[in-house]
Amino acid sequence: MTKRLETLSLRAIKSPRLNLIAGTTDLIKTDIAGRAALAKALDVLVSDSWPPELYGPRAMQFALRQLGEPAEQGWSFWYLAITGEQDELVGICGFKGRPDHKGSVEIGYSVLSRFRDRGIASEAVAALVGWAFTHHNVMEICAETLPHLTQSIRVLEKNGFVYSGRGSEAGVVRYTLPRSSLR
Repeated sequence: MTKRLETLSLRAIKSPRLNLIAGTTDLIKTDIAGRAALAKALDVLVSDSWPPELYGPRAMQFALRQLGEPAEQGWSFWYLAITGEQDELVGICGFKGRPDHKGSVEIGYSVLSRFRDRGIASEAVAALVGWAFTHHNVMEICAETLPHLTQSIRVLEKNGFVYSGRGSEAGVVRYTLPRSSLR
């Protein structure tokens, strides 16, 4: 897949088991066109269970609007492909936009159910945290989740996020990872 990414001029991050591929308008339009088109574009397997939870048509349309501004690339969705004999898409990770005026950026993630409990979300979050903190204007990364989603909370805690109170919506909790904690 690496040569394919270079040919497409896609931004990618490599972690031990994953290739994270930054979403673009063309890539998301290809995703909307269907699994076969996405598989061909990225040269990966795309299972019948694609897309993962929380990444449906509404999220895709949000990403298309967001990526209408070229500076948003990298601050939107990243496709997660597990590497192997044949790479396979396993989830989505990303940000809800560029850092705000305080330097805070919100991260989110979703992995196909058959790939859960393997540390994939934790590895993807770690890779994106590292990428985000290479930008001097990022002072903290936050995430919001529901308190009963213990696996999601565990992903955050494994990556050094700490509970910081209520989230932006009723019933949601917020976790943060300040840059200062990475000494």
